[in-house]
Amino acid sequence: MKLLLWEGDGFSLYYKRLERGTYEVPSTGEGVSVTLRREELMLILQGISLRSVQRRKRYNVGEKNSSTKQAA
Repeated sequence: MKLLLWEGDGFSLYYKRLERGTYEVPSTGEGVSVTLRREELMLILQGISLRSVQRRKRYNVGEKNSSTKQAA
């Protein structure tokens, strides 16, 4: 796995090869880069299947709440 990470003042390149096993990576066309959220990358590196992960609803400050609009 090769990771290119922007750290605010420059790029870092990380490379890791497993002795055994494989990583589950999102399917894309060959030669296409993938942008992942931090949480997704951590799950992949820990060997957790992204298909089995269920995300729970979280509060988002920028999101307008439909019940607030109706009460106003």
